[in-house]
Amino acid sequence: MDSSLVADDASLLTRIAKHDQTALSQLYDRYAKIIYAVAFKSLRSVEESEEVVLDVFAQVWRIADRYDAVKGRADTWLFVLARSRILDRLRKLQRSQLSSPVSTKLSEIQTQYQSVDPIQEVLICERRDRVLSALKLLPSEQRLVIELAYYQGLTHSQIAAQTEMSLGTVKTRIRLGLNKLKSALDAGV
Repeated sequence: MDSSLVADDASLLTRIAKHDQTALSQLYDRYAKIIYAVAFKSLRSVEESEEVVLDVFAQVWRIADRYDAVKGRADTWLFVLARSRILDRLRKLQRSQLSSPVSTKLSEIQTQYQSVDPIQEVLICERRDRVLSALKLLPSEQRLVIELAYYQGLTHSQIAAQTEMSLGTVKTRIRLGLNKLKSALDAGV
């Protein structure tokens, strides 16, 4: 991303923190479509995706003063907020539709942005690919509970209710699956 846009995003957030509605409008115009696209990729719902966009910018309006340019870029901060809202929506949908779960993969939730350091971005992608490859090696019952816990954000109790397994079975399968994942990753999968 152009460094002038990065600086401009930060200045817009500074103005939003002072309740400048024009700055919020400019930030919305710049990022609403991409946040919508990221949300839609995970949620597969126009209404839910639109709600995510509205939630993100309402949150920006409320907490823009918490943005710290030293800790990261403004667009990254926005995408973290968006990811959090998407996961909230997925959990809500999961609770309301336990009989028909929303399918989500980590790769669909990850936001795409240009990293300041391309080498770091490549390393992150390689690590993600290694984890996804290692997940494929797990028995399906262990992979299922790990995906529900870590990709959809369900609690152990929610997983037990959804899969009709006992809570102890869910915990055991997660523990065994995580141990096998660690072994596979240590072995260089």
